[in-house]
Amino acid sequence: MVWHNDKSAEFSVQKRRRGVVISSQGWQRLQAAEYLSAVRDNGGHPYTLEQLSDRTGISSKTLTKVRRRQSTVDQPTLASYFEAFGLSLQNDDYIRQELDTNTRTAVATSLQQTPLKGQLAPNSPFYIYRPPAEKQFMGEIFQPGALIRIRAPRQFGKTSLITQGLSQATEYEFRTAVISLQLADREVFSSLSQFLQWLCMMVSRSLDLPHRLEELWNPLFGNNYSCNEYFETYLLPAAQTPLLLVLDEVNVLFNYPDIAADFFGMLRAWYEQARHSTGSSELWQRLRLVIAYSTEILLPLNLHQSPFNVGLLIELPAFTPEQVQELAIRYGLEPPAGYTTELVKLVGGKPYLTQLSLFHLSQSEKTLEQLLATATLPDSIFNSHLRQQLAYLEQDPELEEVMQLVVKSTQGIELHPSQSFKLQGMGLIRFQNQLAVCSCELYQKYFAQVLKD
Repeated sequence: MVWHNDKSAEFSVQKRRRGVVISSQGWQRLQAAEYLSAVRDNGGHPYTLEQLSDRTGISSKTLTKVRRRQSTVDQPTLASYFEAFGLSLQNDDYIRQELDTNTRTAVATSLQQTPLKGQLAPNSPFYIYRPPAEKQFMGEIFQPGALIRIRAPRQFGKTSLITQGLSQATEYEFRTAVISLQLADREVFSSLSQFLQWLCMMVSRSLDLPHRLEELWNPLFGNNYSCNEYFETYLLPAAQTPLLLVLDEVNVLFNYPDIAADFFGMLRAWYEQARHSTGSSELWQRLRLVIAYSTEILLPLNLHQSPFNVGLLIELPAFTPEQVQELAIRYGLEPPAGYTTELVKLVGGKPYLTQLSLFHLSQSEKTLEQLLATATLPDSIFNSHLRQQLAYLEQDPELEEVMQLVVKSTQGIELHPSQSFKLQGMGLIRFQNQLAVCSCELYQKYFAQVLKD
């Protein structure tokens, strides 16, 4: 009898330890399907565990195992989860093995082979939702004549958020054009005419339309009028579907105030035309305009000619400790809570630096203690980023001097708005009791070393 119980216990343990864990491909497929379902059937709100349990017939505890990808589940359970969102489980969607310590490392490695850079794919398992940004953005692009402003420091996920919206817009057969002003060289900004014609050509190209500048551009009527006509008589009527136009890094224009004043006034006019009961208002309602920028507006724009005081403003914050912990889970690190406090203190929840840190930790290249101890050394994983930030500062000696004062102060300092806007746009400072302080420990240590008298 004792022998039977021992064998049963051994068999039970073996049975529990068999199973599958969702693969990178499977996780991305499932997240994409779950996300689209939430948009269509749940008002854009991510499903709670209770809602998922009701929909799939799987317990919340088991769902947590599936989603954390650190414990195995049986294959039929995983298949049921997929089927609940209209997917069939494929062989490449799971890994069949016991999830011991070595396997956890293998799973984390299979999820991401290189550090993440730039925008994340719409179905990336490493995209972290920052409510209410996604819900606001997804809802607003369906509003006729919408104007959405997305503001956040560099490398804070503006483009990744936009990619989420573009994916959704494509599902509903929107026409889309994404124009980054960083792609424009100095010649483009030599005059308003040159810039607006470049813009029209870039949008035409994005929509796979031949440009018709020779035919539709008339300098006698002025550049803004010609650009307006190009959109009104050609680009907008080219199809009945809405046009989602994304202008990324528009803060580049802040360096060209003469061009910026006229251009931003025209954007405001487009927004207003969609709201007036005129013959062309229905046409302008097809335009959904997204403006992304990394700093406050430094231009003295007329209140009634600025696009920066109308529409919807979305400001992307740094990751919260809870979001950093969730990301640690997705990288296969455990216990995830053990990485949160020190990492948030070091990089301040900055999305790019957090992703970079967790990637290298997941590859077992460094322990957390080693990462903290070597953060500002020349061979640090942060070195390239820090040198780039230093190069930005060195382009503006006055700004470099101000940053030197910030790192020297223990309580924070008062800054002129133009200085604070620029440093905030770089993500270098935050405000504490209306005083500027370094935004994270990494910057404090590094700039204290390199910005010496």
